[in-house]
Amino acid sequence: MGLASSTGLGLALCLPHQKVVVLDGDGSLLMNLGTLSTLARYKPKNLVHIVFDNESLLSVGGFPTATSTGTDLEGIARAAGIPRAATVRTVEDFAAAARQAISTEGLQTIVAKVEATGPKAFVTDLGLLENRFQFRRHIQSLAAKSR
Repeated sequence: MGLASSTGLGLALCLPHQKVVVLDGDGSLLMNLGTLSTLARYKPKNLVHIVFDNESLLSVGGFPTATSTGTDLEGIARAAGIPRAATVRTVEDFAAAARQAISTEGLQTIVAKVEATGPKAFVTDLGLLENRFQFRRHIQSLAAKSR
């Protein structure tokens, strides 16, 4: 948690011809706000950063995040230098913003305000070690294809 955007930045820089879409959460982004200034510094043209803001840390009991009391992630992204940042509040607006961001060039952050609902339980047996190796192999194959 807290490094989705940093991982996405690394992928975008290493795979400049591959569109990279990062799915993040408000709690995760708030743990690593400095990543926004780093994203803005490098401005990869192939990175779309989508933040699902449910105003809570749902996966650890639903504790409220700073966005529940007014912290504006779009405003922070803009102030950090992200060239295009937007907040959306409906499914239709999200679909339009995501389609536009994915089909065009340029760094963009989309903050999607969503309800704080989730599964009754979270899967704990994900085979994380093997998942890590699968991810690495996949990225290596993408890099080999782009050479």
